[in-house]
Amino acid sequence: MPNCYHCGEEILEREIFQCSKCGQNYCSLHRDPINHECNIVKENLNLQRFQPPTPSYVDSSQLSSTTQQNMYQQHLTQEEMRGTTDGTYTWYRQEILVPENAFDPDSGIQFKGILFPHKSEFLHLLIGASLIFIIGLITFYDRALIDLNLTWTIFMLASFYMTAFLFHEFGHRQVAIHFGLQTKFRLLTFGMLITLFGLVSGIMSLVGGVTGLPALALPGAVVVLGLDKIDRKTGLCKAAGPIVNLVYGSILLVISFIIPRDLYPLNNLIGVAAYLNFWLGLFNMIPIGILDGQNIWKWNKKIFLILFASLLILLIVTHVNIYAPLSTNPYIP
Repeated sequence: MPNCYHCGEEILEREIFQCSKCGQNYCSLHRDPINHECNIVKENLNLQRFQPPTPSYVDSSQLSSTTQQNMYQQHLTQEEMRGTTDGTYTWYRQEILVPENAFDPDSGIQFKGILFPHKSEFLHLLIGASLIFIIGLITFYDRALIDLNLTWTIFMLASFYMTAFLFHEFGHRQVAIHFGLQTKFRLLTFGMLITLFGLVSGIMSLVGGVTGLPALALPGAVVVLGLDKIDRKTGLCKAAGPIVNLVYGSILLVISFIIPRDLYPLNNLIGVAAYLNFWLGLFNMIPIGILDGQNIWKWNKKIFLILFASLLILLIVTHVNIYAPLSTNPYIP
């Protein structure tokens, strides 16, 4: 029975898909050229076919790192170049084979599921942050607040909603940079569709004065290249986002209790901001799909349980405080 050239799984004769570009056989999951990195396959086949012999007198210690990397690449087999993943995006090259600037338009790298993959990170962040802020305005809009001259509270909560998301992503980004990995914030094609649907749904709800579907927002995420297995590096990169939400939320929760009750509703709003962080962090700890929790669970179950429990407990505590009766509410004077 033939095997898929990418993943090595056995495939039935009637389910074989032969790529017209590289000529290899693939399963249904890897039939598309971008799913089996067709350009890398062709490059590797050419290297194996025309690879010159390595002189026995060459002392590798005298060669530059670039030259050593090129020589190493020439001796890699296709099996060694097969699929690796950072938990969110499948990356089919080993870390040593990641181009010096994979996000450069001339790198030849194809990014699946990313919108405008070679545009500047600032543009991606600007669009993502703006959409999150707008969704926040829709989510926290309340006519009663406007009538009470508390319009500023809507903008304040939308800002905290945006920063909870951005700080989470920056957590992933900075830990990846610490490990010397290439990383950038990128808009996701599917995430943008979800966000735009939530935006339209929210606007229609406001205009129509009816309760609609929740205004979901997931315009983008931090892309990390070179994570080739579930280990400490991958675990810490993934745990960084929820940890940032845990720390950020805890600081806001403490501040909400420090602010005098006479300044209500400011203290309550800070408490809500803490709640948003705990909720976002806990949601990302769900160990399924592309969420952070999946890789954290695989890496270290003890750390997963500690982080999950901490976020859950603080979320419950914050919720109880925010919605406590007037007689026991810690925020109302």
